[in-house]
Amino acid sequence: MKGVKREQFRRLVRSIAVMIILVLESFIFYYVWNKYYSRGLWIEPFYAKGNIFIVLVYAAFMLLFLYIYGGFKIGYIKRGNLIYSQALSGLCANVIMYLQIVLLYRRLPDVRPLLAMTLADLLVIGICSYFFDKLFSYIFPPRDILLIYGEYPVEKLGGKIATRKDKFRIKERISVDKDFETIQKKILEYENGGVLLGDIHSSDRNQILKFCYAHSIRVYLTPKVSDIIVRNGETLHLFDTPLLLCRNYGLNIGQRFAKRTLDLVVSVLMFIVASPFMLVTAIAIKAYDKGPVLFKQKRLTIDGKEFYVYKFRSMIVDAEKDGVARLAKAGDSRITPVGKVIRATRLDELPQLLNIIKGDMSLVGPRPERPEIAKEYEKEIPEFAFRLKVKAGLTGYAQIYGKYNTTAYDKLKLDMMYIESYSFINDLKLILSTFKIMFMKESTEGMEGEETIALSHQSEKEKKND
Repeated sequence: MKGVKREQFRRLVRSIAVMIILVLESFIFYYVWNKYYSRGLWIEPFYAKGNIFIVLVYAAFMLLFLYIYGGFKIGYIKRGNLIYSQALSGLCANVIMYLQIVLLYRRLPDVRPLLAMTLADLLVIGICSYFFDKLFSYIFPPRDILLIYGEYPVEKLGGKIATRKDKFRIKERISVDKDFETIQKKILEYENGGVLLGDIHSSDRNQILKFCYAHSIRVYLTPKVSDIIVRNGETLHLFDTPLLLCRNYGLNIGQRFAKRTLDLVVSVLMFIVASPFMLVTAIAIKAYDKGPVLFKQKRLTIDGKEFYVYKFRSMIVDAEKDGVARLAKAGDSRITPVGKVIRATRLDELPQLLNIIKGDMSLVGPRPERPEIAKEYEKEIPEFAFRLKVKAGLTGYAQIYGKYNTTAYDKLKLDMMYIESYSFINDLKLILSTFKIMFMKESTEGMEGEETIALSHQSEKEKKND
C-alpha cells in the first residue's frame, strides 16, 4: 500500500483509533458510574436505558472536547501535544460529569471514585495515544517534499518544516527560475509526496498550482494577505461570470452584538472564578519587591483607538525607564521570579478582564499592540493595520496558534484569518482552546537577542510580491 492508496485510509485509521479510545474511556466511566454513583441518587436509581443515556452523554462531552482541543489529530500534531490534548479532553469531560452527578444527588457525592477514574483515564490515554501515534507513523511515513524557492530566503520556512521530521522531509530544492519544463519533470517525481512553495511571485505560483492540480499532487504554501481576503469571499451568481464579494468592513452589527454579549457574560463569570487566583498573584507581586501590583500601558484596539491595558506586573519596576519600547526576549533579566511564573501560566493577563467588561477589548481578537511598536511594524508592513478592523482580544488565532516570538507578518496573517472567518461558534471554540495553551511552554517563548522592537517579518522587497 503506497502513496495515494495509503492516503485513502488515513482518515479511517485515525477515526478507528479515536473510537477505540472513546469506547475505553466510556467503559471506565460506565464502571465507575454503575458501581459508585447510579444507586445513590435522591430519585430512583438509574437502570438500563438511564445508564446507557448517561454514558452517551459522557461520550458526547468527550467528543466535544476532543474536537476543541485537537484530540482527533493522531498523526498530525506532535505526540506530546496529542497526549496532552486527549488528557485535557478527558479531564474536562470528567469535571462536567461530576457537576451533573452533583445535580442528580442534590449534594456533594464522594469525589474519590471520579479521581481514581481520572487517573485510569490518563493511563489509558497515554498508552493508547503513544501506540496509535507510533502505528500511524509506521503506516504513513514522512512525505518526501520538493521545495521550490524564488529570490527570497526560505531558511526560516525550511527550519520550521525541519521541526516536523515525522511528517515532512525536504529531499530536493529547485529554483523557480529554472525553465518550467524542468520544474514540471521534477514535480512529477514527487506525486506521492508533495511540493512546498517558498515565497515566489504570484504568476509563477499560479502556474505551478495549476500543474499540480492537474496531476493530483498536493501543494504546501503559506498564504499571502490577499489570499486570506479572497479565501472567505462570498460567491455571487448574478450572471454567467463567477464573482467573489469581499466586504472588507470587519464584523456586521449582528455579529458585533453577539460578540459583545458573549464578552460580557463570559468575562464577568471568569472574573468571579479567577478572583482567588488574582488575589494570590497580587499578594505575591507585592511581597516580592513592594512595587505596584498592576501596570497599565497604552495599546491599540478597533479603528486604531488607544486605550490603557491592565496587567499584573511581571517585570521589575521601571523596566523601560529609558522610554524605549522593548519586547521581552528569551531569558530577559527584567522579568522577576514571580513574573516568570505568572507569564508562563498567563495569570498576568487576568486583569484584562476589566478591559473587556469596559468594552476596550474583546475576549477573542488580535493581540493589543503598543502604538510605537505597531508604527514600526507598519513602516515595512502597511497591512499590519488591517488587524484593527475588530477589537483587540485577550485570546485569538495568533495567541493560540502562534507564539510570543511569532513573526509580525505571521501574526498578521493569523489575525486576518480570524477576522475573515469570524463566527460566534468559532469564538467559543477559541475561548475553550485558550485553556489548553495556558500550560504549553512554547506559546510563551520570548524573542531571541537584544531586539528593541523585533521586526521579524518579511522585508520590504518581499512585501512587493504579496
